[in-house]
Parts: sequence; structure tokens; C-alpha cells
Amino acid sequence: MKRMNATEKWLLLGNLAWAGYLTGLIWYVQWVHYPIFARAQTDFALFHRAHTSTTGQVVMVPMLAELALALALVIYAGQRIPTGWAWVALGLVLLVWAVTFFISVPLHNQLSHGYDEAAARRLVQTNWLRTIAWTARFGILLYVVSRQL
Repeated sequence: MKRMNATEKWLLLGNLAWAGYLTGLIWYVQWVHYPIFARAQTDFALFHRAHTSTTGQVVMVPMLAELALALALVIYAGQRIPTGWAWVALGLVLLVWAVTFFISVPLHNQLSHGYDEAAARRLVQTNWLRTIAWTARFGILLYVVSRQL
């Protein structure tokens, strides 16, 4: 395995940091926050607006940073990371984005009009895709960091 230069190491550590943050956040959402939806049926539209605006503040910038760093890692350090792990990590980011914008956002749009048990259930079920993808990405990056540093 080729040694990484300082820039590549910082890219790798940045990827690990954002993946760790987003992995922790998604586990919180999956186990705590989304299940609360069923208990907030009174004034659910108001509750949901508050959820989407506050969650957006802690999710969007990290997701954008993670995407940029994942791309940078592939471009600048992909040859030094064994067996294409940079590409796998990028693929997991793209999977998270696809699930977010093609599944989660439409379900949130549906829930913004009021509580819908089927939509809430589907949101929790499909969120497992993001939870597993972020967890796998964090695990891969942790493995790569342990091998590189």
C-alpha cells in the first residue's frame, strides 16, 4: 500500500469525521426522532415543519461537505486506498443522496400536510437504507484510516 501525503491524510480524516457525525445523527433519527412522529399527531403539520427546518440545519451542510470530501478522496487519494474503498465510500454517499431525495423527501412532503401512518411507517423503513449506508461508510473509512495512519 502506498503511503499517503499530508493532504490525502487530511482528506481521509475529513471523510471519517463527517461520516462519523452523520452516522451518529442517522442512528438518532432512526431510533428516537422518527418513531416520535406517531406520538405527535395533534398539530402534526406544525411539528413536521419544525422537524424539517431544524433537521435541515444540522444535515444539509454536513451532507454537502461529505459529498465534496468523498469526491476529493476519490480524485486525490483513490489510488493509495486499497481495493477501491474510496469508490465504495463515494458510492455509499451517492446511495444516501438518492434515498434522501427520491424517497425521504417525497415522504416528508406527504407528511407536511398532516400525519399519515403509512407514509411515516415507510419513512422509518426506508430510512434503514441510509442508516446502513452511513454506518458501512463510517466502518470502511475507519478501516482505511487504521491501515493508513
